[in-house]
Amino acid sequence: MSKFAERLRSLRTERDVTQKDLGELLGVKNFSIYTYEKGRSEPNIDGLIALADFFDVSIDYLVGRTDRRR
Repeated sequence: MSKFAERLRSLRTERDVTQKDLGELLGVKNFSIYTYEKGRSEPNIDGLIALADFFDVSIDYLVGRTDRRR
């Protein structure tokens, strides 16, 4: 599993948000969130920005380039 997939799942469960709710917030299907968390696909840059903004973390943290959230 990719670092991005692990971080996304961890952040989502930390916030107690369902895949469906996160998908609705981002304007994507909950299946997309599922595939992100399984490492089968990744969001485009706009999706990464939206995820980073929602979870209040940097994109570098989200994709595993750093362990510092901000």
